[in-house]
Amino acid sequence: MADTESNVAEFGYHGSGDNRSTYPKARVVALSECGTHVFLAAEVTAITVGERAAAARLYPRLLGDEILCADRGFYSFDAWAAAKAGGAELVWRAPTNLRLPVVRVHADGTYVSVLIDPAVQSKRRRAAILAAAAAGEDLDEAEDAHLVRVVEYDVPDRNPDGELIVLLTTLTDPAAVRADQIVSAYHERWEHETANDQLKTHLRGPGAVLQSKSPELVHQEIWAWLTVHYAIAAVMARAAEAADLDPDRISFIHALNIIRRTATGTAAFPPSPLDRPRRDRLGRH
Repeated sequence: MADTESNVAEFGYHGSGDNRSTYPKARVVALSECGTHVFLAAEVTAITVGERAAAARLYPRLLGDEILCADRGFYSFDAWAAAKAGGAELVWRAPTNLRLPVVRVHADGTYVSVLIDPAVQSKRRRAAILAAAAAGEDLDEAEDAHLVRVVEYDVPDRNPDGELIVLLTTLTDPAAVRADQIVSAYHERWEHETANDQLKTHLRGPGAVLQSKSPELVHQEIWAWLTVHYAIAAVMARAAEAADLDPDRISFIHALNIIRRTATGTAAFPPSPLDRPRRDRLGRH
């Protein structure tokens, strides 16, 4: 963004010393829908605010009919609890140092484990939690432990060294959701990077500097970009639905060019209640 004193005070620079960024930067952490690339919710913060801290503000916005796929860099016991609280299902890659005791092994090779709050230091309490899980007791009411299903696999053609990928999920019933379905859902998480590319590279332009010289207008400008991307992705999703296609089959660049050529006059914005999608969270921010 523009290198003004107020923007620097609000957002800060990335790095320090010789590695400091030329311009102040903002951090945007978002929830996006893998199938359509629509950004459903976002947090705009100073660059000094970490991704985990920004993401923590997004978990209360999850809905009960959603599945959140998240990378291991976002995992913590508190983050898991916060994301789970709203009723959404979770598919989350486990960090390599996370201890996952095996409580029960399913026929498909996945197994039941327990996430225990690191603040629980009592060996007696930890043993009691594991015993309750082994006995089939419900841990949903416990604040210091969560029952999870663990899916382990590797991808030899991508990880020749045999790196083990470990997924944690609230989808605990193998009869309801197969292990390969959980793995496939997690791999869709990479669609979020496609959404980022659409916004930062093709819509805004690579290396473009925001023009706003005050923090209030910087926030407004960022939300404008997010909202325009939402509108384009929504048009693409509706076109894909009408043609019975996967939205991935529609080119964002082509859609953007068509919209730029045909958009004239004053847009009807914000949308009317009849036109507004069911999940217009950007409008509720």
